[in-house]
Amino acid sequence: MNLLPVFLVGLMGSVHCIGMCGGIVGALSSAGPQRRASPPASSLVRYAPAASAASTASGAAARIISIQPVPAVSGIGIALMQDATRVLCYNLGRLSSYAAAGALAGGISAGVLRGADVLGWLAPAQQLAYAVANLLLVLLGLYLTQWWSALARLEQWGQGLWALVRPLATRFIPVDTPAKALALGALWGWLPCGMVYSALLSALMSGSAADGALTMLAFGAGTLPMLMAAGLSGARMRRLAARPMWRRAAGIVVLAFGVLGLLRVAEVGGLGIARGWIDVFCVSPAHGV
Repeated sequence: MNLLPVFLVGLMGSVHCIGMCGGIVGALSSAGPQRRASPPASSLVRYAPAASAASTASGAAARIISIQPVPAVSGIGIALMQDATRVLCYNLGRLSSYAAAGALAGGISAGVLRGADVLGWLAPAQQLAYAVANLLLVLLGLYLTQWWSALARLEQWGQGLWALVRPLATRFIPVDTPAKALALGALWGWLPCGMVYSALLSALMSGSAADGALTMLAFGAGTLPMLMAAGLSGARMRRLAARPMWRRAAGIVVLAFGVLGLLRVAEVGGLGIARGWIDVFCVSPAHGV
């Protein structure tokens, strides 16, 4: 299974993830314990031991030898590390749910492909799945560019499952510990998302549970940089990702992947472009078509 295009789809499509998950990820950086103020300089005064009764008579002020205030940045640094830990744990949980879904999809496809192989339908079945997967990339690209929102209807299919998961997810809010962030991410990964569904279809073509899990991990890894940045920078990254030009640019790239893939499908029937360098940028089934 070629994982590069799946990773790139996750990377380009992560501008959509900011809209879907950016709010909860941004909340991770404000859900931790209150940041402690740096202790006052007077609490860090060093004293010299009294050498004689005469020195004690002069008072405590005479025994001060240095003042060492703690820089305020130390407290901020600790808080930033805590924020980063929670954001990372949330994303690790999210990727674990993607991997589980990919393993399930890949396991199902393994049985279907074996049955199709026995019946002599393997090549047509793979070609059809490959075409559908790339058509879904085209729809995803159109969705990201906001030229056509047909893919949004797919997200409605997952509303039933999300209705069951969402009450569990709310139990981990506020997300003030890494364990809560990990659990919330594992549940939030089941949020209905057309982009995730398009990646799952690629996992469905992988031919095994292990390859399906790897496919979804590659997709999740692509979304990781943007969501990590959103978690640490808060609303700034969300405002940047919401700009139409970024969404449109990302959508055009994803759209191009889908169009190239459809041309590869057509090549199987003698109508498209030849194999070669283009295979690197196309989602391909486990056994090739």
